[in-house]
Amino acid sequence: MKLTGAAAQTYLRKPDPAHAGILIFGADPMRVATKRQEVIAALVGPTGEEEMRLTRINGADLRKDPALLDDAIKAHGFFPGHRVAFVEEATDTLAKIAAVALADWRDGDAQIVMTAGQLTARSALRKAFEGHAQAAAIGIYDDPPSIADVEAQLASSGLGSVDRDTMDALMSLATSLEPGDFRQTIEKVSLYKQGDHAPLSVADVLINAPQSAEVDVDDVLDVVAGGQADQLGPVLRGLYAQGVTPVTLCIGAMRHFRRLHVVAADPGGPGSGIGRLRPPVFGQRRDKLMGQASRWGRDRLERALTALTDVDLQLRSANTAPQMALMERTLIRLAMMVRR
Repeated sequence: MKLTGAAAQTYLRKPDPAHAGILIFGADPMRVATKRQEVIAALVGPTGEEEMRLTRINGADLRKDPALLDDAIKAHGFFPGHRVAFVEEATDTLAKIAAVALADWRDGDAQIVMTAGQLTARSALRKAFEGHAQAAAIGIYDDPPSIADVEAQLASSGLGSVDRDTMDALMSLATSLEPGDFRQTIEKVSLYKQGDHAPLSVADVLINAPQSAEVDVDDVLDVVAGGQADQLGPVLRGLYAQGVTPVTLCIGAMRHFRRLHVVAADPGGPGSGIGRLRPPVFGQRRDKLMGQASRWGRDRLERALTALTDVDLQLRSANTAPQMALMERTLIRLAMMVRR
């Protein structure tokens, strides 16, 4: 059977141990691996591998020796409990082997868990699992994690439920980090909170969030929005050295100044406008954006957006002027604007 949406997420968190197998596929290996770990942990528990109730088979090895899967499914170990035969890096070349294994599967056999890269709807491997009444095929896509996904990770790390502000901070991280990085952040938070029985707070999340040592677009925009024109050259050189293009920087600048405009233009003032930003901002970043919006004001922000729109059109046109020079000149003008 084919599972999608909420049904797929529910199944991944609590797979049916009575089923013959599950196929997890997707273009992002990290996302697929994360879900596969979740499924296997739910099926065999934390001691499954050390009790030899988990057999790992590489797809390339299985192509050379098809009997490996049948042996893993039928073998019985010394320890009682549910067993899993895990096949990684599967492709359509294993479709017939998978179909035979599913057809021969009986109660008490090890459950098959296969992972694969991106598979089309016409994939033979997908059809083998989707066409079996006791098997599931689930595609993992680049959709942002849901609140239920984050809550499940919190629960598995022993962190329990959190308030709305803390969940907003976690969701912001979940949508901006790679799945593996977010999982590591949750584990780091869990260790940080050991012995601390106070509810998880926004500050706890932020202090454990990954910090980049590299210059990023936000560093440049903070210099510009702060009117620090004399510091612009060094941070721009660092940004360009990392491969960021003037067009990317311009897009980031327009997004930043639009956010400031939302905050500054709110009838209730910056304190009210900051709450309208999505994704939400917290802590020092929140205070910094409110300060920038108050310093600039709505009118100057509108002039800044006009200047950025003009340079964006020039960067995307057939203009032969050096793009880096065009972008740097515009940013210097903006940094000087807020100081007037």
